Amino acid sequence: MRTYSTRPDSDEQFIRGFLGKMLFSGEEVLKKCSVLSGGEKMRCMFSRMMLQGANFLMFDEPTNHLDLESITALNNGMTDFKGSILFTSRDHELTETVANRVIELTPNGIIDKLMSYDEYIQSEVVQAQREEMYK
Repeated sequence: MRTYSTRPDSDEQFIRGFLGKMLFSGEEVLKKCSVLSGGEKMRCMFSRMMLQGANFLMFDEPTNHLDLESITALNNGMTDFKGSILFTSRDHELTETVANRVIELTPNGIIDKLMSYDEYIQSEVVQAQREEMYK
C-alpha cells in the first residue's frame, strides 16, 4: 500500500498509526494495492477517505466483503469520525452503534427521526407513521 500525505499534519508515523487501527501492521502498509485482498482493498479505501479530512462520508453497505475484525475496525472508525456520515446497511450492530438519526424512504414520503436504530424500530409512534406512509 502506498502512503502519501493527504493532510498537512500527516507524517509517516501518523499514517502508520491510522492504518494500524484499520488492521494494517508492519510491512503491510507498504503493499501495492494490486496485491491486496478484497477486504484489504475496502479497508484501504476507507482509510484513504477518512484521512482526506472530509467532513461528510457516504457509504452504501460498507460492511459487505469485510470479515468480523474488519467490521469492528470500520465501526470504530465510523464512531470516531467527527463529520457526518450517510450510510445504508443491513448490519444491525453497525447501524445501532453508529447511527443517531434514521431516515426511512417510503412510497409516500420520508420518516426522519433523531434516535438510535433500536429506538426507531421499537417506537409505536414510528410504527403508526410507517403504516400511514405505506397505505
